[in-house]
Amino acid sequence: MRLIAFSIVVVAGAAWAGMGKAEDKASGAGVKLERLTWSQLQQRLANPRVKYTMIDAWSTTCGPCKENFPHVVEMNRKFGPKGLAVISLSLDDPTDKAAVAEAEKFLKEKNAEFTNVLLDESFGEGFEKLNINGIPAVFLYGPDGKEVKRFTMDDPNNQFTYDEVEKAVAALLGVKS
Repeated sequence: MRLIAFSIVVVAGAAWAGMGKAEDKASGAGVKLERLTWSQLQQRLANPRVKYTMIDAWSTTCGPCKENFPHVVEMNRKFGPKGLAVISLSLDDPTDKAAVAEAEKFLKEKNAEFTNVLLDESFGEGFEKLNINGIPAVFLYGPDGKEVKRFTMDDPNNQFTYDEVEKAVAALLGVKS
C-alpha cells in the first residue's frame, strides 16, 4: 500500500513539475544567453547529431535584426525536428551590462528556446570573425562545422530576406518550407 501511495505522489509531483515547465517555456524562463568566445563557438559548429546549424547574428541596437527575429524562432520550431540547430549570436558589447540585460530580456520575450550566444570578444570583433560589415546576417553550417551558405547585407544590390533563408534551409534539409 505504501508503494502505491508513494507512486501516486511521485506521478502527481512529476505532473505538477511538468506544468511548471510549460509555464516557464511560455514565459521564456528557460531561455539563457551564454557567453562564448569565437573559438568556443566554432567548436560547437561541428555537430554530427544535426544536419545543419543556422547562426543568426544580431544585436539589440539593430532594428531589422529584432524585427526579423520571429522568423528565426519560427525556423527553429519548423525545422529543428528535421535536423536544424539554431544559434542566435548577439554581437552586443559584452562589457555593456545594460546591453547584455536588454539582449536577455529580448530573447525571453521572443521565447528563443534554442542556443543563444553572446560573443565574448572585444566589441566589434564579431564582424571581423564573421567577415561581415553589417547585421542582420545568417550563416548555415554543415555537420562538419564548415560554412555552407551565408546571407549578409554587405552587397547593397543584393539584400537577403528571411524568407530566402527559410527556402535555403528547407532545400538543404529536403523538406517543404
